[in-house]
Amino acid sequence: MAAHAPRTTDAPEGPARTPGLRERKKQQTRDALIQAAHMLFLRQGFAHTTVDEIASAVDVSQRTFFRYFANKDEVALAVMAVAEDYFIACLRRRPAEETPLQALRAAIVKAWLDLGSAEGSGPDAIHSALELMRMIEETPPLLAAHLRRVTEQEQVVIQVLAEREGLDPAEDLRPAVLAAVFASLLRSAHLAWSAEREPAGPEGMVAVIERYFDQLGPALAGHWRP
Repeated sequence: MAAHAPRTTDAPEGPARTPGLRERKKQQTRDALIQAAHMLFLRQGFAHTTVDEIASAVDVSQRTFFRYFANKDEVALAVMAVAEDYFIACLRRRPAEETPLQALRAAIVKAWLDLGSAEGSGPDAIHSALELMRMIEETPPLLAAHLRRVTEQEQVVIQVLAEREGLDPAEDLRPAVLAAVFASLLRSAHLAWSAEREPAGPEGMVAVIERYFDQLGPALAGHWRP
């Protein structure tokens, strides 16, 4: 097993570079395509929505659409990607004194709450993600693409946890085990929330996630029989 390196906190970030006009226009076009796709998917279903319809809704060509997204799956999951990437950023910033499990729990709660308020990447992103979660579960091609993305994110979580603890994940299996448990816990919580449809909003999702976290210790190490 690799020797433990001292925990470190993130170095202060320098001033953010202000994007130029060209970059802002490109971001605006990308955001508009995501919003248009999201509304069309919810209105008429994923399978019945075409790339041409998404592009036409933003008054751009199909060729322009493919500059930003490889296919319909990618644009549908772009909203989810915002939330997922923000969670990873939150995890990287958790205090070093937290245990890995505490850091994961605090990061996912902060990500949902921040993205559901003006403090995150905007309230529309998180509410769109909540709506899309139900559609993803009902659309096999989207679900397959989403699960691939979850698998990729799990590898990122492993690396972040290993870096926090000064471990080599190739030698120490704890980051991989915890990342797998965390991913399964989140999926179970998401499915439960989608099925119940209550409580609503980001706070409702957080409540369900917290309830599942509360049962993690008893499920793994407790006696189940009365």
